[in-house]
Amino acid sequence: MYKMKIKPKVKTPEWILKGYDSPVEYERQKNKFSTLSKQSDDSSTKAKGKIFKIKVCPKCGSDDVKVIIGEVGIWECKKCGWKGKDIKEEELTEDEFMKYLDKKGEKVA
Repeated sequence: MYKMKIKPKVKTPEWILKGYDSPVEYERQKNKFSTLSKQSDDSSTKAKGKIFKIKVCPKCGSDDVKVIIGEVGIWECKKCGWKGKDIKEEELTEDEFMKYLDKKGEKVA
């Protein structure tokens, strides 16, 4: 009897999920952010707390944006129907993020 090899499930690469055009661009940005975080590891940064990033539609400002599976780096706004690659990303402090979740109606444990 022949034994068949079981193949692992196909997983969407991280660079596609993050909206980058290529793995090289994703690695460049990843390395850029990791070096920036290492450089800015002083007490003033630690006092600010954690930074949260949310994706926002550049047309209507809605946070209801999703990456379109099957198209490389294309995002779609569920509210206004905008499609494109130039997704806007906002950085929020922990306090701002908690207020954002309260305003949105999300339950926080």
